[in-house]
Amino acid sequence: MNPLSSQLDLGTAAPTRIGDLAALTCGAADAPAVLLVPGYTGTKEDFGPIMDAIAAAGLRAVAIDLPGQFESPGPDDPAEYSTTELGAVLCRVAVDLGAPVHLLGHSFGGLVSRAAVLASPVLFRSLVLMDSGPAALGGGRAELIAAMEPMLEPLGVAGVYDAVQQLYRAAPDYVEPPADLADLLRARFVGGSSAMLLGMGRALRSEPDRVDELRTLDLPTLVIYGESDDAWLPAEQDEMARRLGVDVVRIPDAVHSPAVENPAPTAAALIDFWHRVDSRATLTG
Repeated sequence: MNPLSSQLDLGTAAPTRIGDLAALTCGAADAPAVLLVPGYTGTKEDFGPIMDAIAAAGLRAVAIDLPGQFESPGPDDPAEYSTTELGAVLCRVAVDLGAPVHLLGHSFGGLVSRAAVLASPVLFRSLVLMDSGPAALGGGRAELIAAMEPMLEPLGVAGVYDAVQQLYRAAPDYVEPPADLADLLRARFVGGSSAMLLGMGRALRSEPDRVDELRTLDLPTLVIYGESDDAWLPAEQDEMARRLGVDVVRIPDAVHSPAVENPAPTAAALIDFWHRVDSRATLTG
Protein backbone atom coordinates (compact mmCIF):
# COMPACT_ATOMS: atom_id res chain seq x y z
CA MET A 1 0.00 0.00 0.00
CA ASN A 2 1.29 3.47 -0.85
CA PRO A 3 1.51 5.34 2.48
CA LEU A 4 1.91 8.69 0.72
CA SER A 5 -1.46 8.72 -1.03
CA SER A 6 -4.41 10.16 0.81
CA GLN A 7 -7.54 12.25 0.41
CA LEU A 8 -5.21 15.27 0.52
CA ASP A 9 -3.66 14.27 -2.82
CA LEU A 10 -5.90 16.20 -5.20
CA GLY A 11 -3.34 16.91 -7.91
CA THR A 12 -4.71 19.46 -10.37
CA ALA A 13 -8.36 18.76 -9.52
CA ALA A 14 -10.19 22.04 -9.00
CA PRO A 15 -13.24 22.71 -6.82
CA THR A 16 -16.48 23.56 -8.60
CA ARG A 17 -20.21 23.10 -8.18
CA ILE A 18 -22.72 21.17 -10.25
CA GLY A 19 -26.03 22.66 -9.27
CA ASP A 20 -26.09 22.45 -5.47
CA LEU A 21 -23.43 19.74 -5.32
CA ALA A 22 -19.79 20.34 -4.43
CA ALA A 23 -17.41 18.74 -6.90
CA LEU A 24 -13.80 18.35 -7.97
CA THR A 25 -12.98 18.24 -11.65
CA CYS A 26 -9.99 17.98 -13.95
CA GLY A 27 -9.54 17.29 -17.64
CA ALA A 28 -10.76 18.97 -20.79
CA ALA A 29 -14.31 20.24 -20.59
CA ASP A 30 -15.19 18.56 -23.91
CA ALA A 31 -13.69 15.16 -23.01
CA PRO A 32 -15.93 12.19 -22.16
CA ALA A 33 -17.01 12.67 -18.56
CA VAL A 34 -16.39 10.18 -15.75
CA LEU A 35 -18.68 10.76 -12.76
CA LEU A 36 -17.15 9.50 -9.50
CA VAL A 37 -19.57 8.85 -6.63
CA PRO A 38 -18.37 8.34 -3.02
CA GLY A 39 -19.74 5.97 -0.41
CA TYR A 40 -21.36 6.42 2.98
CA THR A 41 -19.30 8.96 5.00
CA GLY A 42 -17.10 9.32 1.92
CA THR A 43 -16.56 12.47 -0.12
CA LYS A 44 -15.22 13.64 -3.47
CA GLU A 45 -11.70 13.69 -2.00
CA ASP A 46 -11.69 9.88 -1.99
CA PHE A 47 -10.93 10.05 -5.72
CA GLY A 48 -8.26 12.75 -5.60
CA PRO A 49 -5.27 10.41 -6.08
CA ILE A 50 -6.61 9.02 -9.40
CA MET A 51 -8.14 12.10 -11.01
CA ASP A 52 -5.01 13.44 -12.73
CA ALA A 53 -4.37 10.05 -14.31
CA ILE A 54 -7.95 9.93 -15.61
CA ALA A 55 -7.59 13.40 -17.10
CA ALA A 56 -4.22 12.55 -18.66
CA ALA A 57 -5.93 9.63 -20.42
CA GLY A 58 -8.22 12.02 -22.28
CA LEU A 59 -11.21 11.84 -19.96
CA ARG A 60 -12.85 14.45 -17.74
CA ALA A 61 -12.87 13.35 -14.10
CA VAL A 62 -15.71 14.71 -11.96
CA ALA A 63 -16.01 13.68 -8.31
CA ILE A 64 -18.94 14.86 -6.19
CA ASP A 65 -20.17 15.05 -2.64
CA LEU A 66 -23.64 13.50 -2.62
CA PRO A 67 -26.43 15.55 -0.99
CA GLY A 68 -25.77 15.97 2.72
CA GLN A 69 -22.10 15.00 2.44
CA PHE A 70 -19.36 17.47 3.46
CA GLU A 71 -19.79 20.51 1.19
CA SER A 72 -23.08 19.58 -0.49
CA PRO A 73 -26.35 20.64 1.18
CA GLY A 74 -29.02 18.01 1.54
CA PRO A 75 -32.61 17.49 2.65
CA ASP A 76 -33.60 17.21 6.30
CA ASP A 77 -35.69 14.05 5.81
CA PRO A 78 -33.66 10.81 6.13
CA ALA A 79 -36.08 9.10 3.72
CA GLU A 80 -34.73 11.29 0.91
CA TYR A 81 -31.35 9.53 1.10
CA SER A 82 -32.60 6.27 -0.38
CA THR A 83 -30.75 4.80 -3.35
CA THR A 84 -33.73 5.72 -5.53
CA GLU A 85 -33.71 9.39 -4.50
CA LEU A 86 -29.94 9.70 -4.74
CA GLY A 87 -29.92 7.80 -8.03
CA ALA A 88 -32.23 10.49 -9.42
CA VAL A 89 -29.65 13.09 -8.34
CA LEU A 90 -26.97 11.27 -10.36
CA CYS A 91 -29.23 11.26 -13.40
CA ARG A 92 -29.55 15.04 -13.16
CA VAL A 93 -25.79 15.41 -12.80
CA ALA A 94 -25.25 13.17 -15.85
CA VAL A 95 -27.47 15.47 -17.89
CA ASP A 96 -25.55 18.52 -16.65
CA LEU A 97 -22.28 16.86 -17.70
CA GLY A 98 -23.53 16.13 -21.22
CA ALA A 99 -24.83 12.58 -20.97
CA PRO A 100 -24.08 9.84 -21.62
CA VAL A 101 -21.27 9.65 -19.04
CA HIS A 102 -19.16 6.93 -17.51
CA LEU A 103 -20.31 6.28 -13.93
CA LEU A 104 -18.30 4.89 -11.01
CA GLY A 105 -19.79 4.26 -7.59
CA HIS A 106 -17.69 3.37 -4.57
CA SER A 107 -19.24 1.27 -1.77
CA PHE A 108 -22.69 2.76 -0.99
CA GLY A 109 -22.11 4.95 -4.03
CA GLY A 110 -22.17 1.76 -6.09
CA LEU A 111 -25.69 0.99 -4.88
CA VAL A 112 -26.74 4.56 -5.72
CA SER A 113 -25.08 4.34 -9.14
CA ARG A 114 -26.86 1.07 -9.85
CA ALA A 115 -30.17 2.73 -9.03
CA ALA A 116 -29.33 5.56 -11.44
CA VAL A 117 -28.54 3.32 -14.40
CA LEU A 118 -31.62 1.18 -13.73
CA ALA A 119 -33.76 4.33 -13.76
CA SER A 120 -32.24 5.96 -16.88
CA PRO A 121 -29.71 3.72 -18.66
CA VAL A 122 -29.48 6.01 -21.71
CA LEU A 123 -27.68 8.60 -19.57
CA PHE A 124 -24.67 6.35 -18.98
CA ARG A 125 -21.88 4.92 -21.14
CA SER A 126 -20.75 2.40 -18.54
CA LEU A 127 -20.88 1.46 -14.86
CA VAL A 128 -18.05 0.64 -12.45
CA LEU A 129 -18.91 -0.93 -9.11
CA MET A 130 -15.93 -0.32 -6.83
CA ASP A 131 -15.88 -2.18 -3.52
CA SER A 132 -19.65 -2.45 -3.69
CA GLY A 133 -21.96 -5.42 -3.45
CA PRO A 134 -25.14 -7.04 -4.71
CA ALA A 135 -27.34 -6.02 -1.80
CA ALA A 136 -27.32 -4.63 1.74
CA LEU A 137 -24.08 -4.36 3.68
CA GLY A 138 -23.70 -6.81 6.54
CA GLY A 139 -21.01 -7.75 9.04
CA GLY A 140 -19.03 -5.51 11.35
CA ARG A 141 -19.36 -2.35 9.29
CA ALA A 142 -23.15 -2.62 9.27
CA GLU A 143 -23.12 -3.26 13.01
CA LEU A 144 -21.07 -0.10 13.57
CA ILE A 145 -23.49 1.97 11.47
CA ALA A 146 -26.42 0.59 13.47
CA ALA A 147 -24.61 1.43 16.71
CA MET A 148 -24.02 5.01 15.54
CA GLU A 149 -27.69 5.67 14.86
CA PRO A 150 -28.95 6.13 18.45
CA MET A 151 -25.92 8.33 19.24
CA LEU A 152 -26.80 11.00 16.70
CA GLU A 153 -29.51 12.79 18.65
CA PRO A 154 -27.74 13.02 22.04
CA LEU A 155 -24.19 13.53 20.73
CA GLY A 156 -24.62 15.24 17.37
CA VAL A 157 -22.51 14.46 14.32
CA ALA A 158 -19.27 15.68 15.91
CA GLY A 159 -19.86 13.62 19.04
CA VAL A 160 -20.54 10.50 16.98
CA TYR A 161 -17.29 11.00 15.05
CA ASP A 162 -15.28 11.33 18.25
CA ALA A 163 -16.95 8.25 19.76
CA VAL A 164 -16.21 6.15 16.68
CA GLN A 165 -12.61 7.33 16.66
CA GLN A 166 -12.23 6.09 20.22
CA LEU A 167 -13.36 2.66 19.05
CA TYR A 168 -10.88 2.69 16.17
CA ARG A 169 -8.02 3.77 18.41
CA ALA A 170 -8.68 0.83 20.69
CA ALA A 171 -7.95 -1.62 17.87
CA PRO A 172 -4.47 -3.18 18.06
CA ASP A 173 -3.67 -2.41 14.41
CA TYR A 174 -4.81 1.24 14.50
CA VAL A 175 -2.42 3.74 12.92
CA GLU A 176 -2.93 7.43 13.68
CA PRO A 177 -3.09 9.46 10.44
CA PRO A 178 -0.93 12.55 9.95
CA ALA A 179 -2.41 15.64 11.58
CA ASP A 180 -3.43 17.36 8.32
CA LEU A 181 -5.21 14.24 7.07
CA ALA A 182 -6.86 13.73 10.45
CA ASP A 183 -8.17 17.29 10.27
CA LEU A 184 -9.68 16.66 6.83
CA LEU A 185 -11.24 13.35 7.84
CA ARG A 186 -12.90 14.97 10.84
CA ALA A 187 -14.01 18.07 8.95
CA ARG A 188 -15.67 16.13 6.18
CA PHE A 189 -17.53 13.82 8.56
CA VAL A 190 -18.64 16.66 10.82
CA GLY A 191 -19.64 18.65 7.73
CA GLY A 192 -22.20 15.98 6.82
CA SER A 193 -25.79 16.20 8.00
CA SER A 194 -27.35 13.93 10.61
CA ALA A 195 -30.25 13.25 8.22
CA MET A 196 -27.74 12.01 5.63
CA LEU A 197 -26.04 9.72 8.13
CA LEU A 198 -29.37 8.27 9.22
CA GLY A 199 -30.83 7.94 5.74
CA MET A 200 -27.78 6.53 3.98
CA GLY A 201 -27.04 4.26 6.92
CA ARG A 202 -30.52 2.77 6.75
CA ALA A 203 -30.42 2.46 2.96
CA LEU A 204 -27.04 0.76 3.11
CA ARG A 205 -28.39 -1.86 5.52
CA SER A 206 -31.63 -2.55 3.63
CA GLU A 207 -30.79 -2.47 -0.10
CA PRO A 208 -32.32 -5.42 -2.01
CA ASP A 209 -30.42 -7.56 -4.50
CA ARG A 210 -30.88 -5.96 -7.94
CA VAL A 211 -28.13 -7.77 -9.82
CA ASP A 212 -30.49 -9.59 -12.17
CA GLU A 213 -32.18 -6.30 -13.07
CA LEU A 214 -28.80 -4.75 -13.84
CA ARG A 215 -27.79 -7.62 -16.10
CA THR A 216 -30.82 -7.07 -18.34
CA LEU A 217 -29.49 -3.62 -19.31
CA ASP A 218 -26.46 -5.02 -21.14
CA LEU A 219 -24.53 -1.92 -20.01
CA PRO A 220 -20.72 -2.25 -20.02
CA THR A 221 -19.90 -2.91 -16.37
CA LEU A 222 -16.76 -3.56 -14.34
CA VAL A 223 -16.41 -4.89 -10.80
CA ILE A 224 -13.24 -3.68 -9.06
CA TYR A 225 -12.18 -3.93 -5.43
CA GLY A 226 -9.28 -3.98 -3.02
CA GLU A 227 -8.07 -7.56 -2.63
CA SER A 228 -8.55 -7.35 1.16
CA ASP A 229 -11.94 -5.61 1.15
CA ASP A 230 -13.60 -5.95 4.56
CA ALA A 231 -17.02 -4.52 3.64
CA TRP A 232 -18.52 -6.73 0.93
CA LEU A 233 -16.11 -9.65 0.92
CA PRO A 234 -14.16 -10.46 -2.27
CA ALA A 235 -16.01 -13.74 -2.79
CA GLU A 236 -19.32 -11.87 -2.69
CA GLN A 237 -18.15 -9.38 -5.28
CA ASP A 238 -16.75 -12.16 -7.47
CA GLU A 239 -20.14 -13.86 -7.39
CA MET A 240 -21.86 -10.59 -8.30
CA ALA A 241 -19.54 -10.22 -11.31
CA ARG A 242 -20.24 -13.82 -12.35
CA ARG A 243 -23.98 -13.17 -12.24
CA LEU A 244 -23.50 -10.02 -14.31
CA GLY A 245 -21.19 -11.77 -16.74
CA VAL A 246 -18.53 -9.07 -16.40
CA ASP A 247 -14.83 -8.80 -15.62
CA VAL A 248 -13.35 -8.42 -12.14
CA VAL A 249 -10.22 -6.46 -11.22
CA ARG A 250 -8.63 -7.07 -7.83
CA ILE A 251 -6.31 -4.30 -6.67
CA PRO A 252 -3.35 -5.58 -4.63
CA ASP A 253 -2.29 -3.93 -1.38
CA ALA A 254 -5.71 -2.34 -0.95
CA VAL A 255 -8.67 -2.86 1.38
CA HIS A 256 -11.89 -0.88 0.86
CA SER A 257 -10.56 2.30 -0.81
CA PRO A 258 -8.20 1.33 -3.65
CA ALA A 259 -8.29 4.79 -5.24
CA VAL A 260 -6.50 6.05 -2.11
CA GLU A 261 -4.70 2.92 -0.94
CA ASN A 262 -3.13 1.94 -4.28
CA PRO A 263 -4.03 4.56 -6.87
CA ALA A 264 -1.68 3.69 -9.75
CA PRO A 265 -3.05 0.21 -10.62
CA THR A 266 -6.57 1.38 -9.77
CA ALA A 267 -6.40 4.23 -12.27
CA ALA A 268 -4.76 2.03 -14.90
CA ALA A 269 -7.49 -0.62 -14.67
CA LEU A 270 -10.27 1.96 -14.82
CA ILE A 271 -8.77 3.83 -17.76
CA ASP A 272 -8.30 0.59 -19.68
CA PHE A 273 -11.96 -0.28 -19.12
CA TRP A 274 -13.27 3.15 -20.16
CA HIS A 275 -11.07 3.25 -23.27
CA ARG A 276 -12.30 -0.20 -24.31
CA VAL A 277 -15.90 0.93 -23.82
CA ASP A 278 -15.37 4.08 -25.88
CA SER A 279 -13.51 2.16 -28.61
CA ARG A 280 -16.37 -0.33 -28.97
CA ALA A 281 -18.86 2.54 -29.08
CA THR A 282 -16.85 4.19 -31.89
CA LEU A 283 -16.70 0.97 -33.89
CA THR A 284 -20.40 0.25 -33.53
CA GLY A 285 -21.52 3.86 -33.86
